[in-house]
Amino acid sequence: MQALSLIDSWPVRHASAARVGLDGTVHTHGDRTRSYRLASIAKVISTLAVLVAVEEGSIDLDSPVGQPGCTLRHLLSHAGGYGFDGAAPIVAPGRRRIYSNTGIELATEAVADATGIAFAEYLAEAVFLPLGMADTVLRGSPAHGIWSTVDDCISVLHQLMHPTLIAAATARDATSVQFADLDGVLPGVGSFRPCPWGLGAEIHGHKHPHWMGTTNSPTTFGHFGGAGTMLWVDPVAGIGVVALTDRPFDEWRDEALTLWPQFSDAALAEPLA
Repeated sequence: MQALSLIDSWPVRHASAARVGLDGTVHTHGDRTRSYRLASIAKVISTLAVLVAVEEGSIDLDSPVGQPGCTLRHLLSHAGGYGFDGAAPIVAPGRRRIYSNTGIELATEAVADATGIAFAEYLAEAVFLPLGMADTVLRGSPAHGIWSTVDDCISVLHQLMHPTLIAAATARDATSVQFADLDGVLPGVGSFRPCPWGLGAEIHGHKHPHWMGTTNSPTTFGHFGGAGTMLWVDPVAGIGVVALTDRPFDEWRDEALTLWPQFSDAALAEPLA
């Protein structure tokens, strides 16, 4: 596939990519089994496990977690009032979209407390095992410490497009804007008014310029990672894409913010067959 071969020109040592169609069609380029740190794509995967716990009745999205007035839903949508890192909140919940590793970590700790199972174990049992993600492992923070392969990320894309671990209604909630109209900053990309977010996943909305493509629909959801990784699903186009690299985003930020949208637009433009 010509679109996926664009990764060969990226200024990175290694890159692997895949495009998945709603009909199950899969195209790949590069080493499908090479292990990469996903960085913040982990937030999408960890949130899947949190939502499994919600559906099992172990915890509720409106359960209080963290500072007064903060809920699990706030934390998963970066509306909990916590900074990028650090235990102390910096604003009240629901005031601003503040991108926060701490929020995701508090959410997963709450699941561990509610279930009595360490989150790494719960994540493996709730997500990795049923999706056959044998080459995926959590090393450290559930917000950014997952290592995986393109093959295993293809399984994630299939799950995001055809949910089986959670109910369709829960999946729709997770990919719908939470606490609409909140302004915020997407680190490394820019400030947006508003800055829409779902549960775990960023929602494209009308952000511009952005790391997704210029032709992605506003309903596109996904995440990019500071390790030089990106993943999205466009429900309108019926396409999901993942691209993994081993060069930190900060080292090629300006290039990535040009190359990633070009890559996304090319992936959207090519026929599914």
